[in-house]
Amino acid sequence: MHITFHGGARNVTGSKHIVQLNDGTSILLDCGMFQGLGEKTDDYNDHLGFNPLKVNYMILSHAHIDHCGLIPKLVAEGFKGTIYCTAPTMELAQILLLDSAKIQQQDADYTKGKQNHEEALYTEEDVIEAMHLFKIVEYNEEYEITPRIKFMLTDAGHVIGSAAIHLTIFEDAKTTQITFSGDVGRYGDLILRSPQKFTQADYILLESTYGDSLHKDLEPIEDALQQIIHETCIIRGGKVIIPAFSVGRTQEILFALNNLELKNRLPDVPYYVDSPLSEKATQVIKDHPEEYNSRVNKIMEVDDDPFAFKGLKFIQSTEESIALNDDPRPCVIISSSGMAEAGRVRHHIRNNISNTKNTILMVGYCEPTSLGGRLIRGDNEVYIFGDKYQVQAQVCAIKSMSAHGDYEDLLRFLSCQDPAQVKKVFLVHGEYDTQQNFAERLAENGFANVEIPYQHQKIELE
Repeated sequence: MHITFHGGARNVTGSKHIVQLNDGTSILLDCGMFQGLGEKTDDYNDHLGFNPLKVNYMILSHAHIDHCGLIPKLVAEGFKGTIYCTAPTMELAQILLLDSAKIQQQDADYTKGKQNHEEALYTEEDVIEAMHLFKIVEYNEEYEITPRIKFMLTDAGHVIGSAAIHLTIFEDAKTTQITFSGDVGRYGDLILRSPQKFTQADYILLESTYGDSLHKDLEPIEDALQQIIHETCIIRGGKVIIPAFSVGRTQEILFALNNLELKNRLPDVPYYVDSPLSEKATQVIKDHPEEYNSRVNKIMEVDDDPFAFKGLKFIQSTEESIALNDDPRPCVIISSSGMAEAGRVRHHIRNNISNTKNTILMVGYCEPTSLGGRLIRGDNEVYIFGDKYQVQAQVCAIKSMSAHGDYEDLLRFLSCQDPAQVKKVFLVHGEYDTQQNFAERLAENGFANVEIPYQHQKIELE
């Protein structure tokens, strides 16, 4: 048996890992899209690194595009197996993938004839075809794929429906337990329950996005939002542009803004969520209150919709979106994507980045070479749609807003394990320097055998 790492290997996107048994049976864990890797991005997304015809089954940890974004391409190139995931993950994946296909086509049309012309990876028809292969499974129930392969999902606390995947494989007269963490959420998240404990594993594939960081307390998020919006909109008369992932981050922002309204502290300006996808994703999250934590349940005793407040409007049409750029009045615009690499937010940044009255507010992780990453880094000029723009707007970041656990959360996630029984921890979904630092921290906590796979590396298991 071996594992091959085709994405999320010494980088933070494109999660794809294949567990292959000695008889050739292959299980794909996630099939994510690469994002924000500069010139490498297109090549990585164009070439999966494996033959989809030889993959028998797939298990999806959660619906973020860097974990599910290439499923339609996988199916279009021949995969015909079952895709297992939770119900919220399936619901979110469908709207995310349809939106992704639409945005790809729009970007391809917009950049046609330009030096950085972008080709669509798949069509909306490919997405619809892929969705026929999905099968819903529940948390904490063991499922048998074949007599030799079983698995269970536990709540990872990252986004609605997110799961850690626990494989039990019977081969060569022995049993092997493999855990793939997916993305690990935070203990004390604004909205979701904390990650669950899981049974002892022999091998662990562990995400490491924030493996060398500690997040600040969650409480100051509301204070930071209130201050930035007040200074930008009320004092300077400008706009706050917030690139935010449609699933998870957008709802956290809405939740925090709603709490400010409940406390009579919300600045009186228009708030726009300029993403049809975000509205659909918010509705999916509203449809699954069973995954909320006790804090949200308590708020719902006095507020039946913790994601809505005075002045909030969801933007649907392209015409409405364009109109926001022509409207000089102060406002807050929340739009995807979170790394500012795609979608309507790139247009909003392009139209507002050279005005000193405005603020670009980053609220989550950005790959360093992405547009968001370059803004956080402090670049004085950036390229958007092939054109150069001077960065005159203020760029701020609320680093404590992350759906990923920091190193204390990751160590807590592993605290249910006996390190002496873990044969190896594979660090995935992280930048290499961060992973090296985290590997040392893991060793200090008893996990002596830690490996950091590189792209397409195949590793034999004992």
